[in-house]
Amino acid sequence: TPVVFTWEGRLQIATDAAQGLEYLHYGCSPPMIHRDVKSTNILLNEYFQAKLSEFGLSRNFPAEDGTHILTGVAGTPVYRPSKYNMSNRLNEKSDVYSFGVVLLEIIAGRPAFINTRERIHVSKWVGLLLPKGDIYSIVDPRLEISFTVSSVWKAVELAMACVSKYPINRPSMSQVLVELKECLATELARTKQSGNHTEIGNSIEMMSQNSIATLRPSVR
Repeated sequence: TPVVFTWEGRLQIATDAAQGLEYLHYGCSPPMIHRDVKSTNILLNEYFQAKLSEFGLSRNFPAEDGTHILTGVAGTPVYRPSKYNMSNRLNEKSDVYSFGVVLLEIIAGRPAFINTRERIHVSKWVGLLLPKGDIYSIVDPRLEISFTVSSVWKAVELAMACVSKYPINRPSMSQVLVELKECLATELARTKQSGNHTEIGNSIEMMSQNSIATLRPSVR
């Protein structure tokens, strides 16, 4: 039986992954770009702590703001910003875009490409639903109503900022990490107040693939 993660658990996983990326961008010398951030490259240990994996495509990049490197197109297309596909110009904001796609997958419990009447990218799907103001149409229905609405909204807005068309409009991973921690604090306050603090998952069994891709419902 697939593990259905709580909202708290999903936020903790997203925060762990963001912390790893933030370290690559600002803690390494020289800084590094992962270049292949996607749900299957974020692995979970037995305590459901998330760790980045697959650094084979990683590259160093200059630390100065506004700089980029020219490199061949790499990574998984659905997680890559379109401008990178066309220009081969890469900086840390490319990782931010990829992380935004992953965050939308975590929130919605859907894959990066959603099979509706036509295949649609999860960022476009969420973008079409946002004007309706109904968070329940976006969030994974398996969560039912077990979450703080303000926390989910903040996470959705953060994810959509990450997948902005223009790199300059995307937050840094440091900003992403701060906002995710705020989302998590809000949700922890709810669970503490209600006395319903739960474990990250509703099962102690390890997930079959050990990656956050298993947050999504299995394809029938």
